[in-house]
Amino acid sequence: MPDQTAFERAKKKIIGVDRQRLGIGTLSEKTVHAILKNYYEPDEDHQEIPIENYVADIYTGGEIIEIQTRQFNKLRGKLEVFLPLYPVTLVYPIPREKWLIWIDEESGELSRKRKSPAKGSPYTAFPELYKIKMFLKDPNLHIRLVLLDMEEYRLLNGWSRDKKKGSSRYDRIPTELVEEVEIDGVRDYMQFVPCELDGSFTSKQFANAAHIPLSLAQTVLNILYYVGTVTRVGKKGKQYLYAVLDL
Repeated sequence: MPDQTAFERAKKKIIGVDRQRLGIGTLSEKTVHAILKNYYEPDEDHQEIPIENYVADIYTGGEIIEIQTRQFNKLRGKLEVFLPLYPVTLVYPIPREKWLIWIDEESGELSRKRKSPAKGSPYTAFPELYKIKMFLKDPNLHIRLVLLDMEEYRLLNGWSRDKKKGSSRYDRIPTELVEEVEIDGVRDYMQFVPCELDGSFTSKQFANAAHIPLSLAQTVLNILYYVGTVTRVGKKGKQYLYAVLDL
């Protein structure tokens, strides 16, 4: 269960008590990262610790915690060095619900916030997990998917007439910690197989059961196959048939 008190404490430390008084110039591009770092380890003496020519976000003496908001491919060097030495928990924040706020670069004026139709889920992490696929079976690797509601600030500097398409993200401010999904070993990948799937199934059937796009379902199944949660039992046309392995 998320520790809401600790999360609120971390938020206040990074962005202050009264959000209404914050000017946009005081925000950091790494607010989500900073809040989660202080949520998982409030003691700054355990933050940003040099280890073997790399810097760990958090090192407690017996464990490393890395918060990565995107581009897991950049973690490969760290994981190659850290995993033989310590248990490593990789924290990945996922926007569950997102409110968009646009910033006029010239005036600094903020638009009214608008709820994005996009909604995140733990499956959102799998394209990033694919980038570190070669480490996923390492017993020292633990993954924590953190679902957050958040406000996203974007600059009105895009190429479209309203300047929104192709715009730059300025910052993301978490408003609520909704859920933490933990993967502490290969058995935990079973939680991503929809319970209504029985017998053999295709990636399309998996996508329908999980309520995700087919392309994402194919990535999820690629990883589930790699870690041994599912196996391929044949083909239906051009699609593989999968079945859950009894772990």
